[in-house]
Amino acid sequence: MVSDAPDARPGPDGLDLAPFRGLRYVPGRVGDPAAVTSPPYDVVVRPDGLHELETADPYNIVRLILPQAAHPAEGHRRAARTLRRWRAEGVLAQDPRPALYVYEQRGPAPGGLQRGVIGALSLTGPGDGIVLPHEDVMPDVVADRAALTRATAANLEPLLLSYRAEHPDDADHIIDAATRTAPLLTTRTGDGIAHRLWAVTDPAALTRLRTALHRHRALIGDGHHRWATSLRLRDEHTGRPPWDRAMVLLVNTARYPLRVQAIHRVLPQLPADRALERVRATAAFRVRRLSAPPGEALRALAATPGPAFLLSGRDPEALHLLDRPDPGLLERTVPAGRPAAWRALDATVLHTTLLDAVWQVPDEPGGIRYLHDTASALAQAERTGGTAVLLRPVAEETVRALAEAGIMMPRKSTSFGPKPASGLVVRALEEGPIAPEN
Repeated sequence: MVSDAPDARPGPDGLDLAPFRGLRYVPGRVGDPAAVTSPPYDVVVRPDGLHELETADPYNIVRLILPQAAHPAEGHRRAARTLRRWRAEGVLAQDPRPALYVYEQRGPAPGGLQRGVIGALSLTGPGDGIVLPHEDVMPDVVADRAALTRATAANLEPLLLSYRAEHPDDADHIIDAATRTAPLLTTRTGDGIAHRLWAVTDPAALTRLRTALHRHRALIGDGHHRWATSLRLRDEHTGRPPWDRAMVLLVNTARYPLRVQAIHRVLPQLPADRALERVRATAAFRVRRLSAPPGEALRALAATPGPAFLLSGRDPEALHLLDRPDPGLLERTVPAGRPAAWRALDATVLHTTLLDAVWQVPDEPGGIRYLHDTASALAQAERTGGTAVLLRPVAEETVRALAEAGIMMPRKSTSFGPKPASGLVVRALEEGPIAPEN
């Protein structure tokens, strides 16, 4: 086992971010770093996006985060064998010194700069009030991610967490100072985002950075399932290092606001005409067909008051707007005893009223697919003959207020970004290099 650096550790009442020896691709053993990176596992659109990543480079990180096999257990074993082989062959190597890694993403649009710090964060439960989740999780996904982590003994992707420091502090100063030095790597991915990574290894700088971060608590932006996975594995290992921490990217959203986007649903087993027929038959919502392209229809959705959705099916140009839900139906289907902000969420109404009561679609892998990209959701509905349900994003202020009140939003309610690229740094949970299994 490998432990994170034991230097000055803050107490348990704030963010405790420790340096670690990052496992990174070795320059010269791979080509452009962009070719071995991937979006987070749950953002990769399958099968097309997965195939594109697998063929981009034989060492692309997607072979670890989304290993392909006839059975999940074999996929996990395959990922473990692949990781061992890459380490034994010198494709991946651990940095010589523990570090906190400053990570920068710079997009082509104005205001497209994001900076944060990657480290090993001490795992705390929701009751501690230090790391605040805001979404429920799917048990089968947590079980799968836990099995993969056990097999590979590695944190393969950083979670995205946000904190707010209204006034510049030591964390901001050290992060900015790091960006004025030579980076460990720089690359540009196909989406036009430039990525740079630096290592902070000076003991004094690490102490100042950790102390500054310890004054804050964080909101989970992206990675609820991986956080729940890490908590499960921590408990399995009775809190022993290195299983008592998870690799995260912390971003000060007072300086670098995150973008919050919606996550759409595709119901492959429910044709759109049947979905619309049931809505009309129950008078659950007003239904209107929009003679507009998707971008314009989404703008119309954004301007619609109250719970509302866009539906599409086999014909991606046939978009229907659902709005003005029946108040009596909402009263009967949306659980009481929750804040008004939670009861009014589009995702809440979708799952409790439409999916459960009107369509009777079970929230399980075969019944609902979650997609971050509008075009991909429309394409999947067209290909499967099912229904795409397009949602609106939730304001970050609403997300944070509910999280601080301890209220969980429905699973897959938000997509915070820009998300860190997977493959720039991995946190190994066992020493290496390790000889590959026969």
